[in-house]
Amino acid sequence: MSKEFLGEFEEIILTMVAALGDDAYGAAITDEIELRLKRSVKLSAVHVTLYRLQDKGFLKSHMGGGTNERGGRRKRIYTVTDAGMATLQELKEKRLLLWGMVPQLKIS
Repeated sequence: MSKEFLGEFEEIILTMVAALGDDAYGAAITDEIELRLKRSVKLSAVHVTLYRLQDKGFLKSHMGGGTNERGGRRKRIYTVTDAGMATLQELKEKRLLLWGMVPQLKIS
């Protein structure tokens, strides 16, 4: 099997799912990206990316319970698989290596 590479938005979504834990569902991911990264994103783009990451084996999902706030509708909750977590770890290490090469960004 060939190595799967992630685009920037896929990496952001995968990271956000890992960070949100049990609260990782489409609307919450969208809200957090907009809040923390000051980046406007469409919920539909987040959902398409979540499905793509699931197809690649980096995420899995299950249906959560319905809530009164959502009119009884259930949320699809996403979690990072072992393969997804290994990919995040590898991405982090590579980013730190690259950033360490920039003298202005050296960590003391």
